[in-house]
Amino acid sequence: MFSKKPAAMAGADRMPTTRIGGGGTFSVLGADLVVRGDITAETDLHIDGRVEGDVTCAALVLGESGRLEGALRARSARLAGSVHGAIDVADLVIEKTARISGDVAYDTLTVEQGAQVDGRFTPRGSNAAAAAPEALLRQA
Repeated sequence: MFSKKPAAMAGADRMPTTRIGGGGTFSVLGADLVVRGDITAETDLHIDGRVEGDVTCAALVLGESGRLEGALRARSARLAGSVHGAIDVADLVIEKTARISGDVAYDTLTVEQGAQVDGRFTPRGSNAAAAAPEALLRQA
């Protein structure tokens, strides 16, 4: 009587994942989450919470409420929150709400009007543009 889960709760204890192109998964760190330590993922990440450590992934979306206090290394990134650390990303989009404190290395760069960056921009070599996410992960 008390040991069975209601039908609505069945499977609720499993973390949801969404399949995206290429068969990978997309992981989300919510706004109420604080992670202390490095994160390494071969998939895409969406961070709305706070990470105190380095992040290495295939692609990153940092939401407006997201905060990264550490280095970022990825194939692509769209940043709307704040980053305090070095950024090494092939394809980078810095949105108008972004606040970045640290040096930025990139292949392609888009910066929206209103974004704040306190650091140096350095274009990476054209050979880095062809690097696969696995190669970026091995370098970390």
